[in-house]
Amino acid sequence: MIRMGEINELEIVRKSGFGYFLNAKTGKTTDDILLPNSNTLGMELNIGDKVNAFIYRDSKDRLVATLKEPKAKVGDLAYLRIVSVTALGAFADFGLERDMFIPLKEQKYKLETEKEYLLYIYVDKTGRLAATTNIDKYLSTKEDIQLGDEVSGIVYGYQTNNSLMVAVDGQFKGVVLKNEYFNDIKPGDKLTLRVKKIYEDGMIGLTPRNQKLSERNSIQTTILEYLKEHNGVMPFNDKSKPEDIKRVFKSSKNYFKMALGGLMKEGLIEQGDFGTRLK
Repeated sequence: MIRMGEINELEIVRKSGFGYFLNAKTGKTTDDILLPNSNTLGMELNIGDKVNAFIYRDSKDRLVATLKEPKAKVGDLAYLRIVSVTALGAFADFGLERDMFIPLKEQKYKLETEKEYLLYIYVDKTGRLAATTNIDKYLSTKEDIQLGDEVSGIVYGYQTNNSLMVAVDGQFKGVVLKNEYFNDIKPGDKLTLRVKKIYEDGMIGLTPRNQKLSERNSIQTTILEYLKEHNGVMPFNDKSKPEDIKRVFKSSKNYFKMALGGLMKEGLIEQGDFGTRLK
């Protein structure tokens, strides 16, 4: 039986001027699958040869074979680039002549042209290849991970409280709580994260923050640069509102206060009702 959207080992049973026909194993020559000359990678092929071919449907909805390696197969989670967006859905480049279709109903968030997203590949009810952004149920839990590990993650959505849903290494369930990030992060973004907690269900708690000392030093540098760019004074101090600190410095108030305290100990700044200024 032919496995749609996968690699199949098939025998060449006849040849024509525009390609080769592969045995579809149904007993009917009319079911044989065309391997176009353009999809043979320039290989010399003969009747009786067996080839490992990827099977999908062409623009006329006919089964077609290729020896080219696709970027994704059925059952894969793949990080693919969107090449066009239409009223019916979007299309992603998966390495073959025909792009992968993402139906509108399978888009949990708005897709943007030229941006990459983590997608799950499946065969729809009509027997065509398609992809979905609804990937949570296809992710697993990672066992060999430790607190403090640095990992790569792909954002694939938001929880109802705006915490980020992240696929660690593109495979494992992770979350960045809403109070752990301060930048405008969107689905499809790739992040370097640190493991902060491992939940009982195996979910990985993540943070984009560095360790405390490194984070404090980073914010100190940001504060000093901000002061230099604003004539050595700013209206912000350790009594400023958390939302203002988050908006301007992309930091929590706690880390901001730590950074100010360190700069004051070094004698670099002073605070008052006016805010903060360089000494």
